[in-house]
Amino acid sequence: MNWKNHDSCIELYPPKEFDFKQCLDFLARDAQEMLHKIKDGNLIKLLKIDEEMILCKIEAEHKAIKVEFLSGKPSYEGREEIAKYIWEWFDLDQNLEEFYSIASEDKILSPLVKRYYGLRIVGMPDLFEALVWAIIGQQINLTFAYTLKKRFVEDFGESIIFENETYWLFPSYDKIAQIEVEELRNHQFTTRKSEYIIGIAKAMQANEISKEALLNQDDFEKIKQSLMELRGVGAWSADYVLMKCFHDNSSYPVGDVGLQNSFKSILGLDRKPTAEEMYEYAKAWKGWEAYATFYLWRSLSDKTT
Repeated sequence: MNWKNHDSCIELYPPKEFDFKQCLDFLARDAQEMLHKIKDGNLIKLLKIDEEMILCKIEAEHKAIKVEFLSGKPSYEGREEIAKYIWEWFDLDQNLEEFYSIASEDKILSPLVKRYYGLRIVGMPDLFEALVWAIIGQQINLTFAYTLKKRFVEDFGESIIFENETYWLFPSYDKIAQIEVEELRNHQFTTRKSEYIIGIAKAMQANEISKEALLNQDDFEKIKQSLMELRGVGAWSADYVLMKCFHDNSSYPVGDVGLQNSFKSILGLDRKPTAEEMYEYAKAWKGWEAYATFYLWRSLSDKTT
């Protein structure tokens, strides 16, 4: 991580294959999003560091990412944690030279990497958030998924008010472990999804699963199997979490409807591609399936906005 501390802010220095605006465009794809706001080309994000809520204004300044603190005064250690979060959020450890080299020669990806050059996989550093979002999104369209997420955050998340606007944190697993299934059912969550989310929260509270422990396995296939042992987490959800939380570049959620629709649109098909066809297309992207998926998703969101 390349960053510097200043009196009133911190600066992060990302690799050259990074475009802040491309990432903002992705983050702006749904008006119901509760966990950040975009204003005048700046990204406003609430983080909780050492039990203190810090409201951050994140912006591009020359070749740096500048982070100002709108509320709270984080210590040096707190500033470092914020820098780590943002670095991971935008996947800035990743060297994309090989991906762009491969993609530039590929008939499917070539126009996408030209259009979205500098876009990074915008991740979810928090494992609980990634798992819950994967479960919320199962078998429903994206618009309704955001509706459910909004209700979930507003009812169970922490917030602060700054300049007459409310900023939210994603609910903690400790909070969700204490609620009843009916409380989620009241917000149109299915009984099963309610049970899955509360069950995962209880497992994390009991330290039966954690991001740190999974990372210690040092093998993405083992992590995937561990995730799939959680009730409610199938192959698609595990692949999604591997991509968004664990930075597994080979993760490839072929069962994803959005990904299938992206293929259908770009290739001009009259049907969704089969899993076998999708694996065949991906042979040329070996080791970069997650980035290919993310760029394909991005192209689909362009067509729906």
